[in-house]
Amino acid sequence: MQIKLRIERSGSPLFEGTYEITDADSFGHACADAWEQMRTRRLDKASSVGALMDMLHQNVLEELQGAQITLSRP
Repeated sequence: MQIKLRIERSGSPLFEGTYEITDADSFGHACADAWEQMRTRRLDKASSVGALMDMLHQNVLEELQGAQITLSRP
């Protein structure tokens, strides 16, 4: 079944994607994809080597603190 995975914090979207979820493995892959896309987006925003080094030391978990994860049908 097609599921929309949305992650937001304080009303601001951090991630949104649509996935085919059929079992625990496909759900895990969807969550792993969301994690990787959030991590990549953070690194892409680095405007200097110093900023990149700071972001390498920050964790996606820090960005996810207090976030809400919702699943819905698209």
